[in-house]
Amino acid sequence: MATIDIHPQTSTHHDDHGHEHEHHHGNFWTNYVFSEDHKVIAKQFLITGMAWALIGGVLSVLFRLQLGFPDADLSWLRPILGGWLTPEGKIDPEFYLALVTMHGTIMVFFVLTAGLSGTFSNFLIPLQVGARDMASGFMNMLSYWFFFLSSVIMFTSLFISTGPASGGWVIYPPLSALPQAMQGSGLGMTLWLVAMALFIVSSLLGGINYITTVINLRTKGMSFTKLPLTIWAFFFTAIIGVLSFPVLFAAALLLIFDRSFGTSFYLSDIYIGGEALPNQGGSPILFQHLFWFLGHPEVYIVLLPALGITSEIIATNSRKPIFGYKAMVGSMLFIAILSFVVWAHHMFVTGMNPFLGSIFTLLTLIIAVPSAVKIFNYVTTLWKGNIRFTAAMLFSIGLVSFFLTGGITGIFLGNSAIDIQLHDTYFVVAHFHLVMGSASFFGMVAGVYHWFPKMFGRMMDEKLGYIHFWLTFIGVYLVFFPMHYIGIAGFPRRYYSWTNFETFSGFADLNMLVSAAAILTLSAQFIFLFNFIYSIFRGKMASANPWNSNTLEWTTPRHPGHGNWPGEIPTVYRWPYDYSKPGAKEDFIPQHIPYSETPESNLPHENELVKLEMNDNAIVVEDKKHH
Repeated sequence: MATIDIHPQTSTHHDDHGHEHEHHHGNFWTNYVFSEDHKVIAKQFLITGMAWALIGGVLSVLFRLQLGFPDADLSWLRPILGGWLTPEGKIDPEFYLALVTMHGTIMVFFVLTAGLSGTFSNFLIPLQVGARDMASGFMNMLSYWFFFLSSVIMFTSLFISTGPASGGWVIYPPLSALPQAMQGSGLGMTLWLVAMALFIVSSLLGGINYITTVINLRTKGMSFTKLPLTIWAFFFTAIIGVLSFPVLFAAALLLIFDRSFGTSFYLSDIYIGGEALPNQGGSPILFQHLFWFLGHPEVYIVLLPALGITSEIIATNSRKPIFGYKAMVGSMLFIAILSFVVWAHHMFVTGMNPFLGSIFTLLTLIIAVPSAVKIFNYVTTLWKGNIRFTAAMLFSIGLVSFFLTGGITGIFLGNSAIDIQLHDTYFVVAHFHLVMGSASFFGMVAGVYHWFPKMFGRMMDEKLGYIHFWLTFIGVYLVFFPMHYIGIAGFPRRYYSWTNFETFSGFADLNMLVSAAAILTLSAQFIFLFNFIYSIFRGKMASANPWNSNTLEWTTPRHPGHGNWPGEIPTVYRWPYDYSKPGAKEDFIPQHIPYSETPESNLPHENELVKLEMNDNAIVVEDKKHH
């Protein structure tokens, strides 16, 4: 059980600022478009992220049609794809690469990063720490609009005549550095770099805000040991983002210099069309180091918020205290630190010194330990719990499943000797789609189902949630499990067509199955979309605390205004996981209930705190008199 710290401090320092918000009535533009209310901004991020998820999903199905049905005539797509289809009705090979590139970029940055950090960090941090709003509402608003502008530019690049960026979502030079290398290396690549620069600005503005809010704006009594695990996850995520995104910004800036100003940071000794380019002295490997220094922390920028959301949902729906609270916080801290020292496991095949390779292998295998701690703690929390299988709970358990199965394959790929064989095969695609893509996506969807009543004051339909879960869960495994086998057989990724290779002809049926499962999985998301939109307007009215949860957000009104609490912000007395406490009248005790009100369930050390509570209240009353 976590120890409780009660501080005799004033609680009014950001209360006054909040009362201004409560009575402020703006117009449509200030309330819904250029809003500084963190809840509105969170919804803006969520809805933009969902639109992107739809686009990214459709792109993946397009290139899966090419891979699963290589002989099919896709002329029926000509009204949409136009010149990107060959006269025979096949997808143009260069456009195929653009599809893969845009799918990766959209899903990693615009869906998972914005959908998890942008939505849930924004929505939950002030509500769960007991703050009126973010530290800077204006900065928060700017964070969304930089993201939106980035989205518009990236979306525009899909419609230009030469096509969007097509150098892979990792945009390795020289392909991305030389506009004449291929069609997608021209204007599409420039737009990609501009969009990503704006996206990084958005992420940094958001990250600084989240860190400041968690450190400075916690309500009275909310010590770090009483923070929900969601807040710990968002806090560590923001720190990782603020430290790693500037490195990607530097990498992109040097790439812009190489493309536009004739520098040679990444280029050296290159011939195009038999002509030597003047570039000397650069190294494309430098770009890989800079990219993956962000690229690997990025995995945890999308995973940690999902794991934090899952911790909250599993504890709430198991009706049990989360197992090993401090171990969970420690594992997230350990993951956050280690995420910065494992990047070169993406680069085992670049000619790296084997000794250096062995160091990165060791560090990569060590990161499996805190990940295993989290899995163990989830399973132990579920063990003998009084489990309620809500839609959010199912998606959280699905996340644990993907995190486990995808994580195990990561142990193989983290070993340089095995990775050299499996690098750039479908085995890698299967690994990161399970552990990063699907697990994070499931965390995001679980969060939407769980906090929808707080976002919109209504409930989502649980039956549709169950159908959505099972179709997506089975679909994801049918897509990515076969890829492991194909990958072990040496099947290369990013190939437009494999029909010319006799070696791979035996995998035609398996590839067809993967493509059919991808179509099924995308179709299932329309059930969620319908449920989401319908429930906003017609869903069953939600009670103030529909899940009987302990955290502070459920103490606000059903439709919290700008300022969250109409009166004083509640004081926090206990940790957020007092579920099924022996002796308690109910199976949950919210954080703001003083120990003096629950004598029947108090532990010996908690009875000692009752005296402190009384003294503390006296101090607060005195303090208000002096104001």
